[in-house]
Amino acid sequence: MPRRLLLVHAHPDDETLTTGGTIAHHAARPDTRVTLVTCTLGEQGEIIPPALAGLAADRADQLGGYRIGELAGACAALGLSDHRFLGGAGRWRDSGMALAGHGVRAATPEHLHPRAFARPQDFDAQVDALVEVMEETRPQVVVTYGADGGYGHPDHVRAHEITVAAVARRPARVFYTVVGRSTLDAGIAALDRRAPFRIPAPDELPGVPDATITTRLDVSAHRDVRIAAMAAHATQIALWSRSGNLALAMSNLVAQPLLDVEEYTATDGVARADLFAGVAP
Repeated sequence: MPRRLLLVHAHPDDETLTTGGTIAHHAARPDTRVTLVTCTLGEQGEIIPPALAGLAADRADQLGGYRIGELAGACAALGLSDHRFLGGAGRWRDSGMALAGHGVRAATPEHLHPRAFARPQDFDAQVDALVEVMEETRPQVVVTYGADGGYGHPDHVRAHEITVAAVARRPARVFYTVVGRSTLDAGIAALDRRAPFRIPAPDELPGVPDATITTRLDVSAHRDVRIAAMAAHATQIALWSRSGNLALAMSNLVAQPLLDVEEYTATDGVARADLFAGVAP
């Protein structure tokens, strides 16, 4: 199998929200192997359905186990068969986040769980665990977040850091998943105001300058499976649809558009039409 793609994500649902179309696109190709690494079980996530509130970390603390099932459903919807938890399921715990002021920016909590993914003491072991996966799967292309994790979440930042360190030991082409400002603004402008979610304020949702984007992938053909994958993550993603219009929201109930393009920044800054353009088997 000549083409090999590895995606490194922090929590269950991140793979669908930011790269679901990319996963579906490449998983459907018989010449491409797609591997997803999820770094935590997402134990600290906020829960949307009231009926499942008892799973929360400050109650039964069973959300992580529940989200294993949600992630399995999302992977099945996207056609992905090769999924691994970094170091094994439950090795590192969702670090949680603190709000950092404006918009949806996040920061590291003051107190971290002893198994928190963002703990400085575990960095080397996390890199070793990711290198082990890379040695087995031999990806030519690796996808993760940029240096700020997209919106500052400490687990997203750590996923970026260990990926950079792992690629230094086992080289591959690296892309950061991003959303261009104009793409995001157009999607927000098209949101149906009848949706039961708050329309985001200007610059509330994270975006990057258009000039930093090197690759855009049209994922419109995979819209239905992306929606199915989001529906699988029912504790984390709320969906609303009417007359073909769709909006989604996280637990903050701020509306987000389902975009038909997924955008990337290559670490080498080279513009490419595809993640694998020019990659040798």
